[in-house]
Amino acid sequence: MDWHIKEFAALTGVSVRTLHYYHQIGLLQPSRIDAGNGYRYYDESSLERMQQILFYRELDFSLKSIQAILSSPKYDKQKALARQKQLLLLKKARLERVIAALEQAEKGETDMTAFNTAEYDSARREYEAEARQRWGDTDAYRESRQKTADYSKEKWAAVTQGLEDIFAQFAACKQSGSAPESQQAQSLVKKLQAYITENYYRCTDAILAGLGQMYVSDSRFQANIDAHGPGTAQFAADAIASYCRR
Repeated sequence: MDWHIKEFAALTGVSVRTLHYYHQIGLLQPSRIDAGNGYRYYDESSLERMQQILFYRELDFSLKSIQAILSSPKYDKQKALARQKQLLLLKKARLERVIAALEQAEKGETDMTAFNTAEYDSARREYEAEARQRWGDTDAYRESRQKTADYSKEKWAAVTQGLEDIFAQFAACKQSGSAPESQQAQSLVKKLQAYITENYYRCTDAILAGLGQMYVSDSRFQANIDAHGPGTAQFAADAIASYCRR
């Protein structure tokens, strides 16, 4: 099932503007983008990822931490859900203490112990460190976090558009009849690698090869790239594979 962006926003309780921003920073890609009108659509896998994002946001994780964790090929959803539940139960217990303190305050009694968040804060920090170490704490992530720390929304939009422009060139290259191994396609791969290095993190051949695989194995990335033309993601992945075998 597909939802238009406005429907998806209403379903998940986030604004359309937030969904646009999540798309810009690569946190939540639409399942497809209508090539004719540019409308974004989201599917069941988008809904599942959004649920994970909202769980982490409820636990006060930063967007950069969430992006690093969820984007890891090693991400274990079931283990993450179990730890998230533990933390949310701690948060629930704290809120119940606050409510009890409020009821006491209505009777003229004072209880300040309810506002002690040390247990929850300690557990949350421990889990965030554990999650990032297990799934998101890579050299590329750290470099990306440092490089993009000061990016404004306008800068994110410009960087994202630049990446889209490169994939549009891959689509044009494919449509021209060029092979993934052609000089034109290989020049585009080199351009893509340089662009990622300039704007995100140092894109080694090993990282580039992994990205190429992700472009066709992750339906969200594939749909986004194929919005430039059917088969563009596979063409780019094949060109990257050829480039990295050289």
